[in-house]
Amino acid sequence: MSAANTQDKGPPVDSSGASRRWLPSYEVRMLLPALLPLAALSLYPFFYIIWMSFNEVSLIGGINFEWVGLQNWTDLVTDPDVRSSWIVSGIYFVATVGLEMFLGISIALLLHETIWGKNLALSILLMPMFVAPVIVGLLGRFLVDSTYGLYAWFLDRTGLITWEILGSKGSALLAVILMDVWEWTPLIVLIVLAGLSSMPLPVLEAAKVDGANYVQRLRHIVAPLISGVVIVALLVRSMDAIRYYDIIAITTNGGPADATKVIPIRLYETAFRFQELGYAAAIGLSMLAFSILVANLFVRILKQQGLAR
Repeated sequence: MSAANTQDKGPPVDSSGASRRWLPSYEVRMLLPALLPLAALSLYPFFYIIWMSFNEVSLIGGINFEWVGLQNWTDLVTDPDVRSSWIVSGIYFVATVGLEMFLGISIALLLHETIWGKNLALSILLMPMFVAPVIVGLLGRFLVDSTYGLYAWFLDRTGLITWEILGSKGSALLAVILMDVWEWTPLIVLIVLAGLSSMPLPVLEAAKVDGANYVQRLRHIVAPLISGVVIVALLVRSMDAIRYYDIIAITTNGGPADATKVIPIRLYETAFRFQELGYAAAIGLSMLAFSILVANLFVRILKQQGLAR
């Protein structure tokens, strides 16, 4: 009888097994001493900036906070200067990212078909990417200077631009856009070229045997295969273009007449020139929110194509 009861009860259950499943893994426990300080260093400033955005911050006699509620956020929505900076940022974002993607993909396709001198051409092409943005701004300002700039002299001789390039609203914005394109187009070339190099050659060779021309192979085979890589390149440049500061600060500092005053320049002036740190915190958080929205948009596109989980 006792043996039967023992058999009905089944094997003993280890009560510590259920609780052990809720414990972090060995790898996580080993990383915790490094992860906790990093998390504290990252999260504390973030929540501190959120707190600042609901206060008026004064630096006279130390850091003093005066609660203003949603006043900074209301000013952010109604301020025409911030609105104009967002418009300039939108133009700068679309122009730089659009030109870089078009030129980068075109150059990558050309290099991919090149047989002789491919590595040398790629090495020369990648050089601007390794130049500090501040140096790019100084070099660009030197080249378009009306007194001794090579580009300014050429444009004046040809009659295309006879005025001060960085002193006019339209030409100043175009100049800083082209400086950004010159520096970061090689990054797009490098990313897209890596995607092109990973394509399966038998598929392309089979298409050639079947009589598909270059345009047909590009449309029906190459484009679908590298679409994920192109979206990743677009995401990388979009995140950087939203917060770009260096070249504009060195060349025009937002001028003339706020023609190149993108939102990062507006943020810097609000915080360090006008000492409105609470309002600057609200502007910075709005930039973060916009960056998150753009990133989520690209990630959703990748998920729809089955390239991300």
